[in-house]
Amino acid sequence: MSFDLSVWALPEGASPADVRAAVQRCRQGQHVESYPDPRVVAFYRAITASYPDRPGPGSPWEVTPLHAAADHVAMYLYPTCEDQVLLDIERLAAENNLMLFDPQDGSVYPPPAAVPSPVHRGSAPAPQGTRVV
Repeated sequence: MSFDLSVWALPEGASPADVRAAVQRCRQGQHVESYPDPRVVAFYRAITASYPDRPGPGSPWEVTPLHAAADHVAMYLYPTCEDQVLLDIERLAAENNLMLFDPQDGSVYPPPAAVPSPVHRGSAPAPQGTRVV
């Protein structure tokens, strides 16, 4: 049994529900007919440069080649793959502004830029009447 992940290039502001709907369309064989999104292309090239999508000793992929479409890449990994592979997938998804979908529990992880940043100490506005130099 594989451990599955997919990355999605959806429009800015897409919600986890939008990702889940796109996943459902993919599972039904309905794929976007367009040129590949440059973010998906960059992710695919980077992940397969580190982990070629062909069978072989040490490959993290249980199913090859990877399922690549215009707006997503689906990956089926061996459950025993190295943690570094998962970290690389997460990093490359973030670098390419892709949403990460985990079908094991239906979780959607937006790119870090899409997650509101907490206010850091010292970054709060100065109280009214305070002169900031």
